[in-house]
Amino acid sequence: MLLKITDESHTGDILNTIQLNIKDEIVRIKDIIAARVEAEVENYNAKIPEYFNGLIRPTDSEKTLNGFKLKKGRKIDAEKQVYIAYQAYENNGFIILIDDVQAESLEQEVLLEKTSAISFLKLTPLIGG
Repeated sequence: MLLKITDESHTGDILNTIQLNIKDEIVRIKDIIAARVEAEVENYNAKIPEYFNGLIRPTDSEKTLNGFKLKKGRKIDAEKQVYIAYQAYENNGFIILIDDVQAESLEQEVLLEKTSAISFLKLTPLIGG
């Protein structure tokens, strides 16, 4: 099943959209995260563009206005990125909304339909809080 995944700002603006192929109708949240991160890394590694625009900042990259800049020609390790994404989710670095309902845990199972809307919302830590 081909699903559209969006990255949204806290104001609801869509920052990024990707298409993701999910094999099963019932999936765990961790499977959605892994599929998304693996697709982003695979796309980056196939082309090695100047910037990586993905959910998780790769190790040893520089954050810029255009995305994350890596050393020229450097590939990203998908397995490592997935692990970092799991940690970020567990530490409230982002939340996932499926049909406007917030996912509760990595192991939570959800029923997806062709019309399901999946949104990733990155959270910004409060300073001084």
